[in-house]
Amino acid sequence: MEHQANRRGGIALAFTRAASRYWLEVFPAARHEVGYLRRRAENIPDPILRHLALSTQRGKWGNLEGAAAFATFAPRQHRVALARLLVCLQGIYDYADTLTEQPSQHPSANARQLHTAILAALQLDRPHPDYYAQHILRDDDGYLLALVNTCRVAIASLPTYSLVANAVLRNAQRIVSYQCLINSQPESDFRAFFNWAAKETPADADLRWWETGAACGSSTAIFALLAAATKSRLTRSEADMIEAIYWPWVGALHTLLDSTVDHAEDSAAGQHSLIDHYVSSQDMADRMQFLTAEAMRRASAAGIEHRLILAGMVSLYLSDRNAWLPAVHPTARSVLETLGGLGFPTLLVLRARRVTQGHAGMCRFRHCLSLCRHLPNKGIPN
Repeated sequence: MEHQANRRGGIALAFTRAASRYWLEVFPAARHEVGYLRRRAENIPDPILRHLALSTQRGKWGNLEGAAAFATFAPRQHRVALARLLVCLQGIYDYADTLTEQPSQHPSANARQLHTAILAALQLDRPHPDYYAQHILRDDDGYLLALVNTCRVAIASLPTYSLVANAVLRNAQRIVSYQCLINSQPESDFRAFFNWAAKETPADADLRWWETGAACGSSTAIFALLAAATKSRLTRSEADMIEAIYWPWVGALHTLLDSTVDHAEDSAAGQHSLIDHYVSSQDMADRMQFLTAEAMRRASAAGIEHRLILAGMVSLYLSDRNAWLPAVHPTARSVLETLGGLGFPTLLVLRARRVTQGHAGMCRFRHCLSLCRHLPNKGIPN
């Protein structure tokens, strides 16, 4: 009993410290960068591109704030710069993803060309291609180029980026391949996606091909590695351990949870969803529970910060009411139960954030956050 109480107290302390760092240091930096993205987008001359850029930022605010969360555990002198880098990099991904969904004569080539912006943002000496070469619109007044260059400036300041650069680029290339395949295949024919994902699946991982594909589309491994690169004493073995947490395990969970939240909307629009490959809602719940358990096991071995990041990522999606619709409710419940003691307080904080999103509700939100700090000690199971 005493050991469990000490362990619960340690988790509560870690949760409180992480929450404090995020909301007092990282979140303001993230909001500053979101403001920068908005101002840049407002100056895009083409009205359609401007609308797409601004609507993407509004619709995917959770992606931007979630990306910044990885800066919570960086050394203090790097937190603000890292938060801005991660928001900007996620902004590139979201914008490229939105443009890829627009009509194009050559969907695969268009997806590849737009998403090379991610690769360029991570390579300081890479020449800038024409990111809009395959797109019907192009007059963005340097919006995408500015985001890429902002990322490059920030990356140049990371003390151990050279240790993670290859792994970061490997995961970025997976994103590019994923986007090309997911956007170029007809609804009835996913053979190319299947063949590619099957080859990417690690031999010792009990993953289905669409789960590996989902992992390849996630940016979490890149963010975790960039956060690790802020630490001057990072070793290659530590970097390898971090990558093995996020790819494929956390990454698969990340993309599939996103699919559960969007499932009703995708179904109404007749769009394909990766979770449609599960044979039943119970099958999906069981598999997502398996992914959560393995991600938790690996994160726990690497340190409390990765458990907190995992809890935050999962709770961000589960705080969306769409995650609890009847078709996906069993999945949400099984994932939350598998997450353990960190699940409920983190979910409560992020649900409050959704309810009070925006300026008017932030006072109520901060009050709710102060109350939530006491929750981990009140009998929440491990």
